[in-house]
Amino acid sequence: MPVVPLKPVDRVERISVMDNYIDVLMGDTAVAKRHKRERDALARPQLRDEHGVSMLVTTYDGGNKDSFLFDTGVTVDGVLHNMDVLEIKGNELHAVVLSHGHTDHTRGLMGFIKRYGRPKVPIVLHPDAYLKRKNVQPDGHESEHFPPSKKDLEAEDVQIIEERGPTMLIADHALVTGQIPRTTAFEKGSPRQVALIDGEWQPDPWIHDDQAIVINVKDRGLVVLTGCGHAGVINTLNCARELTGVSRIHAVIGGFHLTGPIFEPVIAPTVQALKEFNPGVIVPQHCTGWKATHLIAREFPEAFTPNSVGTTMIIGA
Repeated sequence: MPVVPLKPVDRVERISVMDNYIDVLMGDTAVAKRHKRERDALARPQLRDEHGVSMLVTTYDGGNKDSFLFDTGVTVDGVLHNMDVLEIKGNELHAVVLSHGHTDHTRGLMGFIKRYGRPKVPIVLHPDAYLKRKNVQPDGHESEHFPPSKKDLEAEDVQIIEERGPTMLIADHALVTGQIPRTTAFEKGSPRQVALIDGEWQPDPWIHDDQAIVINVKDRGLVVLTGCGHAGVINTLNCARELTGVSRIHAVIGGFHLTGPIFEPVIAPTVQALKEFNPGVIVPQHCTGWKATHLIAREFPEAFTPNSVGTTMIIGA
């Protein structure tokens, strides 16, 4: 795998625009700054949580500041609502990156585009993000995912960047991994998922469109952001190292997809493998699940930081 020249930044800040959980009384930490409640906070519109993910990522390098949105949540208006509460201006973003095509990461995209009216903000995604998918349970129950529509996006005249490989953003300061190699023995994807390919429902366990964000912070190391982590968080961290040539993983933030009976057996080997990376900051979100989160908190008491919608994670000077 050729090394991608990822330029280091002085600092990266990540605001949790949408996640599964809110705790408005949660305290600050060394890296986490919680959304401040003004005196009349309860009279104002409140932040929402939902089973979805969206993050505002901002890099700082010298006097330069650039921001992009990573994922757009599961409802059309949820992320837009929280952006208003957090006073985030969508028309100032550098790009919108989709971690993969599942509904809980993409449904807010059209709402975002409709709000800002042909914003010319590039939409970065893997081509498989358009696949129609569903999960089929042993009892025959099915749950369908609703992917972004390429036809609808093209009708809105937005710039679409489709890449299977890595994509660089904001003056080569942020890397979208593209398709992540599956190398571990225990991260096997989603065995009950199928996708509509060539007019037929076919097995699609690997979710090849799953991709992450990697940023190199000076004197710290790599900050890796995941949406669901369907590729496996360990596969993702290995990929980040190989793509950048930087060995130090300083922070891993996002969904690790370790909840539910299929994935709970993967918790122990994942946490054991995380110890080899020894990150300084771990922020499990969304689909990580309580069992995995509790074990991570126990095994990484200094690195573990709980998330809440509205929280800003600050890495660097």
